[in-house]
Amino acid sequence: MLVRTRTHYPFSFGDIGNALYGSWMRSAVLFSITISQIGFVCAYMIFVAENLKSVAEQVFDIRIDLYIYIMLQILIYVPLAMIRRISKLSFTALIADVFIMFGLLYLYYFDINQLVKEGVSDIAAFNPDDFALFIGTAVFTFEGIGLIIPITESMKEPEKFPKVLTGVMIFISVLFTSIGALSYATFGSNIKTVVIINLPSDDPLVQTVQLLYALAILLSIPLQLFPAIRIMEQGLFVKSGKNDLYVKWQKNIFRILTVIACALIAWGGASDLDKFVSLIGSFACVPLCFIYPPLFHYKVARTFGAKMLDIFVLTFGVFSLFYTTHVTIRKWGGE
Repeated sequence: MLVRTRTHYPFSFGDIGNALYGSWMRSAVLFSITISQIGFVCAYMIFVAENLKSVAEQVFDIRIDLYIYIMLQILIYVPLAMIRRISKLSFTALIADVFIMFGLLYLYYFDINQLVKEGVSDIAAFNPDDFALFIGTAVFTFEGIGLIIPITESMKEPEKFPKVLTGVMIFISVLFTSIGALSYATFGSNIKTVVIINLPSDDPLVQTVQLLYALAILLSIPLQLFPAIRIMEQGLFVKSGKNDLYVKWQKNIFRILTVIACALIAWGGASDLDKFVSLIGSFACVPLCFIYPPLFHYKVARTFGAKMLDIFVLTFGVFSLFYTTHVTIRKWGGE
């Protein structure tokens, strides 16, 4: 829907909203992108901390609180947050992808091997208590709509993008579903929020997987933080810091404070990573996926069927936003 709308309004995500509905819509889109990106960063900081804690306990017998691992990450992210060009972060993202693929392949191997040896664990077909968390988590997992327009713009043949997007979505859907189903079948009711923690932690290969996966997420966090910092800087600073040292240092301090704020939020959500992820997915990612695109597309849709589809997706998005956010907050508060 977003790509089709862009053929009529060749702008960025926020600027399409501005052209169709006014400045308030642009602000809403940018707010959702910022909250979702900061949410990704915080969730990933918790993930990295849990993996590093597991490796440190098993390999070095170092037992310290989780929040210390979260705070130590500030020392790495502050220098990386000073990078002004996103292209400079592409190399770290490529290394991260290699490490992630290694971790996923090992997880496939372990799960299938265990299922062959031990059989299926104690599993339930449906979880009536927490299924709403699944909706928020699934939206969080697939969220990347903020990158749709930049990728389309950078393609040599942008008209092929819908076909590329469809292929990618099918591939990652199979990847996410198979890893989730196999791991749940393997570990059953004992499964952890971070499934790598379920692997036998005294195995050197598992420790390597945990360390590489933690490094992978560590390297990809600056890429997630970049859009949020840029959007907030454009809203807070009028002048560029390129030729003004005072403004540049104001921006540097702001970036440092943003990293520290992310670490503090991660510390607060560390005990309930599943609910934290679901909350970000419900509150920030659902509007980006299921509310803004159909609202935009409705304005350019030509047929009755296309308009009805926009209304259906929009209705689903509004329901998901309020219902899943409410359930996640209630469950978090109840505990």
